[in-house]
Amino acid sequence: MKELTSARWIKVKGILFLVLGLLAAGLLVLEQPTGKTVFLLAAAIWCFCRFYYFAFYVIEKYVDPGYRFSGLGSFAGYLWRTRRGK
Repeated sequence: MKELTSARWIKVKGILFLVLGLLAAGLLVLEQPTGKTVFLLAAAIWCFCRFYYFAFYVIEKYVDPGYRFSGLGSFAGYLWRTRRGK
């Protein structure tokens, strides 16, 4: 797959992720409109965001500054390789 380099299309992609996420979250809350559903959905979103931050920023800046990740698959491969090496 060709690398996405156009700033315009990168922004469009980000906006699409936001719209789809809001749509999915909204549909879940509409299907089960309780405080518990909203809380659990917010907690899941927050935790996934923190994991993403961990996978790309914390590992790169504090654990292995020489490694550059290109996606979550790359991160999984990195974890697998470093675990097998020990």
